[in-house]
Amino acid sequence: MRFLKDELTYFFSGQGMPYHKVSLMIAIVVTLLFSVILSNNYIKDGKIAVIDLDNSKFSHEFIGKMNASPYIKVEAIINVPTDPKTLLYQDKYLGVVYIPNGFEKKRYDKSENSIGVFYDNTSSAQTGDVKGALNTIVAIENNIIAAPEIASQGLNSEQTAAVIGNISINERLLFNPNGSSSNTMIIGFLFFFSSMFFVFAFIGMIARLRLVHKWEDQLLAGNPFALMARALPYCGCLLTGLFVGLGILRVVGDLMFIGNVFTFLFAVVLYVLSLSFICILFGWGAANPGVAISKMILFLPGGFILGGYTEPVALLPEWIKIISHVFPLTWMYHFTRDIILRGASFMDVGQEFGGLVIYTGILAGLVCLFFYRERRKLLQNA
Repeated sequence: MRFLKDELTYFFSGQGMPYHKVSLMIAIVVTLLFSVILSNNYIKDGKIAVIDLDNSKFSHEFIGKMNASPYIKVEAIINVPTDPKTLLYQDKYLGVVYIPNGFEKKRYDKSENSIGVFYDNTSSAQTGDVKGALNTIVAIENNIIAAPEIASQGLNSEQTAAVIGNISINERLLFNPNGSSSNTMIIGFLFFFSSMFFVFAFIGMIARLRLVHKWEDQLLAGNPFALMARALPYCGCLLTGLFVGLGILRVVGDLMFIGNVFTFLFAVVLYVLSLSFICILFGWGAANPGVAISKMILFLPGGFILGGYTEPVALLPEWIKIISHVFPLTWMYHFTRDIILRGASFMDVGQEFGGLVIYTGILAGLVCLFFYRERRKLLQNA
C-alpha cells in the first residue's frame, strides 16, 4: 500500500502524463469525433470529370443520367482532347469518363459503342461505388436502346443479349494498376512512423532545456531562428530516413516513383520544417519531455487518419477535408500521391505548394511570437 500511495502521489502530481484526464478524453473524443468524421457510409456524389468529344444531345443526356446518380457528381465537362491524368491531380476527381466522337451516331446505328473510364487507383477503395453506378447506368441505357427492337422482332435470349450490348465500358486503372501495397499502405506507414519517432525525439527539446537550466540563456542570448536551428539535426535524420525508405520500396518493392525527385524533395523539406515548428509549439509549456511527448497525439495521428491512406479522402465530409490541413502529415500525403504516383510537376501542384508554404510560414511566425513573449516575461520578472 505504501508503494501504491507513492505511485498515486506521482500520478496526480502533474509531473507525468495526466492519464486520469487523458483516458476519459480519448474515449469521448474518439467516439464522438469519428462518428462525425466517418458518418458517410459510402462515397456520395463521387466527383468525376467528363471528356465529351461527341458533344451531342445523346452524350448530354448520358452525362445527365450520370449526374443524377447519388454516387456520381459530374464536376467538369471538357469538349477538347485532354490527358485524363492531369485531371486527377490534387484528388480533384475519382475518375474521368471519355466519350468519343460518334457516340450518338453509333447509338442509333446500334453498332458497337464504347466509352473509356480512367479511375484513380491510388486508393482502390474509393472507386467501387462509382464503378457500380456507372455499370448500372450503362446497363439501363442499353435496355432502353434495345427495347423497341426486342419487342418488334421477338428475339430469343441470346439475340437479346447481343442487342443490349450497344454501349460498353473500357476501364483503365491509373497510377497503381496492380493495387500494390507499396503505393498505398506501406508508404503511408513509412511517413507516419518516421514522423512519430521524429516527434518523440524532438518535441521535448524546450522542456529539456528548462531542466538543464539552458532555457534562460536561449531566450536572452538567442533568437527564434536559433531556437528553430536546434531542429536541423533531427530534420536531417528524418529527411534521410524517408528517402532511404522510399529507395527500398522502389528497389525491393514495386513503388511507382514517376514524378520529379527534386520536386518531391522540396515538398518533404517543407513538411519536415512544418513538423519541427509544430513540435516546438506543442512542446512549449510542457513540464518535462514526457509530458511533451504525450501531446503528439494532438497533431500527428490526425494527418494519418484523414490524409487518405486509411480511408479514401472522398469518403470524408467537405468540411473535414478542409480542417484536415491543420495536420502536417495531410499535406505530405497529398504530395506523395500527386508527385510520386501521379507524376505531377511543380506547376501542376503549385497551388498546393503555395498553401504549404503559407502554413509553414504561419507556424514559424507563431514560434517567433511565443519566443518574444516568453523573453518579455523573463525580463519583467528579472
